[in-house]
Amino acid sequence: MKQTINPRKAAVIGCGFVGSATAFTLMQSRLFSELVLLDVNHDKADGEAKDIAHGIPFAGQMKIYAGTYDDIADSAIIIVTAGANQKPNETRLDLVHKNVAIYKTIIPEIAKRGFEGIGVVGSGTVLDTARLKYALGEHLGVDSRSVHSFIIGEHGDSEIAAWSSTNVSGIPLNTFCEMRGHFDHDHAMDRIAEDVKNSAYDIISKKQATYYGIAMSVKRICECIIRNERSILPVSSMMHGEYGIDGISLSMPAIVGLTGIETHVPIALNAEEAEKLRASAETLKKIAATLEL
Repeated sequence: MKQTINPRKAAVIGCGFVGSATAFTLMQSRLFSELVLLDVNHDKADGEAKDIAHGIPFAGQMKIYAGTYDDIADSAIIIVTAGANQKPNETRLDLVHKNVAIYKTIIPEIAKRGFEGIGVVGSGTVLDTARLKYALGEHLGVDSRSVHSFIIGEHGDSEIAAWSSTNVSGIPLNTFCEMRGHFDHDHAMDRIAEDVKNSAYDIISKKQATYYGIAMSVKRICECIIRNERSILPVSSMMHGEYGIDGISLSMPAIVGLTGIETHVPIALNAEEAEKLRASAETLKKIAATLEL
């Protein structure tokens, strides 16, 4: 049975580090008036909901509680953060099989309740892109919000920094670097891209998980949807022939609004970047072929 959507309601499935940080961030955002938390351990969800709710007097009135799948069917957005924790020296691709098994228990429960909310959108490389902008902002001594750049492809080891389309408030990256006294461009870009790619591994080795950055990324995606901003974010969705890639979900810049992804946004890639993007797609296709979907 179809549900009437409550545009001010969201649900978070999975109350581990990422889910609880996301719920806390959304409570502060004032985007929603109702937030439902689900976890395989109901007491964990209940504890997180009560803990976060105690901050409502400082943020603004809303209803936040632990619920069941029946409670989330009318949500405008369902955020699935449930999954296996990434361990030190474990790649994101290593997690795929574990997470597919978890999703096989979650997605059917959502589907059978006639959920009519936003279609499937992966957070993609929104966080990786934020990390890149932060690193470039620090390198250049400039507000990271003035940096326009994307990480594309896999959210993982085959991700690509799209340097050829990177600019700082419309000024080509190399030109701006030289304005700031940096001239060894290739070495600096290689170092920054490698640091961004490995930043999660570094954090995980020190504190066992990353969650604040991704929570802020999820909040940003929710803002774009609920406010119908039509902002451009590198979210993950199915490719249909762009750059010669078809039949796999990749992180590419897209216009994100009330209905989810409106359209992909073509960005200028040089020949090397385009080839790396196709290689990233092939990496994911090989993994997908081993899954029992």
